[in-house]
Amino acid sequence: MCLLSALRLHGLTTQMPPAVWMAIDGKARQPGASGPPLELVRMSGRALTEGVEERVIEGVRVRVYGRAKTVADCLKFRNKIGVDVAAEALRDYRRWRGSVDDLMRYAEVCRVARVLRPFLEALS
Repeated sequence: MCLLSALRLHGLTTQMPPAVWMAIDGKARQPGASGPPLELVRMSGRALTEGVEERVIEGVRVRVYGRAKTVADCLKFRNKIGVDVAAEALRDYRRWRGSVDDLMRYAEVCRVARVLRPFLEALS
């Protein structure tokens, strides 16, 4: 799980996503249409593999990105989810007292460190 679904799980948004957001490999086939509605985001390399945690949700093991990685992803996909949602996620992450070092590390992995810096300065 990623983006809006992960934000909701971590309590970093007021949004209720109408679909489950999933990250898949850039070369992977799209999953079948059975089950809940899906929003897919294609990632590759370290952007796909780093920051993944395992959680148990209603008895099912789920792989979900951690708080810092999710916020970095939101900045990367801000045009897809909305700049206001990405800014809200960053604001809530800072309110939660999330580590700026972790956030910067994942921003480097997602290649959005230059995008993150002005957001952080505006929140200071």
